[in-house]
Amino acid sequence: MTLQVSPAGAVDRTDGPSNALPGQDTATPVLVEGLRDSADAKAAPADAARGHLAAHKSRYRIPNAAKDLTPLGTTTAAGGAETVRLQQKHRGVTVFGGQYVVRMEKQGGKRVVTGTSGHYFTGLSTGVTPEVAEVTAVRRAVAATARRLDRTLDTSQAPTTEAPDASKAALTGESKGLVVLPKGAGVLAYRVTVRGTTPGTGEPVLHEVYVDARSGYPALQYNALKTMTAPAAQPAAQPAADATEGATGVAPAAAALSPETGTGVRLDGIKSRLDVSYDPSTGTYVMSDSARMRATTKNVLATWDARGKSVSEASGRWPTGIKMFASPTPDFAGTATDSGAVDAHWNAAQVYDYYKTVHGRDSLDGAGMTVNSLVGVTYYGMPYVNAFWDGTKMVYGSGDEEYRPLSADTDVVGHEMTHGVIEHTANLVYAGQSGALNEALADYFGNAIDVTASATPMTDPNAGLIGENLCRTKAGAACALRNLNDGATTSKNFLGVSFGTDNGGVHLNSTIFSGALWDMREDLGGTLADKIVYKAVAEYMTPLDGFTEARNAVIAAAKQLGATSAQQNVVKRSFNAHGIVPGWEQALGVDSDTLLGKVNTTASSVGAGGGWWTASQSNDDGSEPYSVHAGRLDRKGGTKVISPNDGRYHTGPATDGKTVVWTAYGPDSVDILSRPVAGGPIKTLYSSPTDVAGLRVDKGVLVFEEYDFFGSRHVGYQRPTDKAPLFTDGRRWDTLTALPSIADGKIAYAKLYPQNGVNRLGVEVLDLATGKAVLATQLDEPTSLGQTGINSKNVFWLSDVDDNDAGQMSVVRSGLDGTEPYIVSDERKPGALIASGLTVSQDALTVVAQTPDTEYRNESLPKLWQLSTAGSAPERVSCNRGEQSDPAAGAGRQVAWLDATTGFTNLVVRDRPAGLC
Repeated sequence: MTLQVSPAGAVDRTDGPSNALPGQDTATPVLVEGLRDSADAKAAPADAARGHLAAHKSRYRIPNAAKDLTPLGTTTAAGGAETVRLQQKHRGVTVFGGQYVVRMEKQGGKRVVTGTSGHYFTGLSTGVTPEVAEVTAVRRAVAATARRLDRTLDTSQAPTTEAPDASKAALTGESKGLVVLPKGAGVLAYRVTVRGTTPGTGEPVLHEVYVDARSGYPALQYNALKTMTAPAAQPAAQPAADATEGATGVAPAAAALSPETGTGVRLDGIKSRLDVSYDPSTGTYVMSDSARMRATTKNVLATWDARGKSVSEASGRWPTGIKMFASPTPDFAGTATDSGAVDAHWNAAQVYDYYKTVHGRDSLDGAGMTVNSLVGVTYYGMPYVNAFWDGTKMVYGSGDEEYRPLSADTDVVGHEMTHGVIEHTANLVYAGQSGALNEALADYFGNAIDVTASATPMTDPNAGLIGENLCRTKAGAACALRNLNDGATTSKNFLGVSFGTDNGGVHLNSTIFSGALWDMREDLGGTLADKIVYKAVAEYMTPLDGFTEARNAVIAAAKQLGATSAQQNVVKRSFNAHGIVPGWEQALGVDSDTLLGKVNTTASSVGAGGGWWTASQSNDDGSEPYSVHAGRLDRKGGTKVISPNDGRYHTGPATDGKTVVWTAYGPDSVDILSRPVAGGPIKTLYSSPTDVAGLRVDKGVLVFEEYDFFGSRHVGYQRPTDKAPLFTDGRRWDTLTALPSIADGKIAYAKLYPQNGVNRLGVEVLDLATGKAVLATQLDEPTSLGQTGINSKNVFWLSDVDDNDAGQMSVVRSGLDGTEPYIVSDERKPGALIASGLTVSQDALTVVAQTPDTEYRNESLPKLWQLSTAGSAPERVSCNRGEQSDPAAGAGRQVAWLDATTGFTNLVVRDRPAGLC
């Protein structure tokens, strides 16, 4: 999946060399090679670069380089090579991913431009005056993040016995100002950083959310934590008491320390040299390498003891009270070994030395920044098997019975530190293809540093493994996190997923590109290959590059380094062998019928009922606000546009075949609108100051879920005769209701309520004819409940009673009067699914679920599984590759859903299951 940007424009080739590659999203060329154009030798590099662009307007189509491009930084390499990075501005506002690079050489008092690359978006014309208040944008961003994370109703989400207090919210947002998303004419948006913990599980949250500044709709959202592996399901846990305290995000300054040489015993038993320091204030030796940058910035490589701290305290913030690992002598062992601190410190030095000696780069930012490593973090006291770069530091998990602390392998440390290098060079956006490229490059350099430090030949069968030294009991290949030399991963294995899954496939699809780079390194040798890839990252790539642009960058870097024709062919063959060629992103085969292609929406669900479907769609580049469409599930007749073209985002529609209801995001409120399928006036049913979701409609009765200012959730309903919605829980602050469904005048929903001083979970059915609500009988005491579904005979829901499994959930059924509970699919039986949603017809129950697995792959992505309402063996609805989500049941066994197989999101349908795949 790629970030959709503006459509292609033609490039005028009357000015410039023939080897200029046109951009697919702009009239400015994405890559220009082979230049020897004179530039101003006396000017500052950035001014000389902008002067060159201004002097060649017909080549670059940049109308005012001095005004529209601001300097981001210049790096100067040996021999006088200069790389200038320039940030595009549109009417003074930063353009997301709009970065252009000018490469120059300066020798003997003369300067020439050798090439350019990047993305300058020529089609932008949007105004830059927001219509949404900044505080509204922050509130919408936090609500959107909560909605994305809240797939269940969990006991840990229960309100306290005190009245709501916004300062104690699990999620908080901070506006970083306005940006322009380069879609079509441009989308003005607020960038909001959302931090905190996931309600129910306590997982750390660090999300970037871009809220349309005219409608208030969250148009783009992704996870900003660059983890070693895709985050796995963790057992639910309560946040630590001080998880939100002392969140300065800034490491304490290291005192003036005396550099010393020490030793440390690594987890593999090898005693290695460590560069440490003596702290006269305590009379101890600390893991602070003050020698490497002593002659320049005097910054350090420091390793901190974060044992006892949870991952939520260390992500995007600096934990309170932690100290550098210390020893009474310069020799470190014992807890310093067991925690992974010795490995972290030794490996950080190896990575620093590699970038310094091989590429002339002083630390992660190229300017001698401090390198901080936090070791031993847990998941609320439980094992944490992951590591990440959060933009300021490396954080390494404690490991578990099978995995050593994550700092115990050089390629893992190299991977995380390389994320820091990428952030200070190409700054590849951590989502979709650019995010997969970010992961691929981190893997490549982590592996290159590891095999170099260990003197492992590329011909070794284990040379391509990542994390193989983390294994405590198994062979390396059995628990390695990835294999760059698997010999099988190509673009044919590309997995289309939404940004809600692995940030759009950043880990799932990374090996396609890293595998090509690994093959190139095996054939060219590490010395040349590493220089080529580094040059491509540092001097050619820009934030929104995908696989094709990165291929071109690597090939161009090889030419610039003087690679022979034979060596350049090796580079090309490596990419060709992995299917990374121009135009590789072609649709894969599918077994479903398309109802609506390339919907280009985010966080918008599908509705079906009465033989009709409804969904939101944007235009091909995603620049237009979303419109609600509807059509017949039998594919007869055309598609109708239901919503008005009024600049608002129209999302989350539902239909019963007679009426369509949906949400409209505007500057001041989120409105629920309705319109007859046959056409007619649009009515505003309800206006919420916060956010609404989960809309359903049946025989004209609307049901929905509202999020309030404090993160609580309440189910509301509105009959055609009601002037305003009624709420099933009376909007009590001590009660939560969520995940509604409706059929034949009865509403089902999950409920979290206090009883005798204890918070309990249940599923309630409200009969609108009598006003009576009954709680369904529970066979077990659930800890979380998932989506409900209801038909004329039964109510269904997802239930979790075992917090210690891999996240499996049972499918439970009861009568409409709450009696005769029955487990349709038991989470405790072999083959149980990790379910996240369901939809039901009279005859069939369709569940969106993943299979328990140790890694992300096609088989473990969210797929649709269908059972009979009586509980037959589950069948796959479709054998399509990629992610399947948001199912909506039609009549019988028919299901419509959003399918990401092709790399785009399409609305598709099948009339019956595919069976076994």
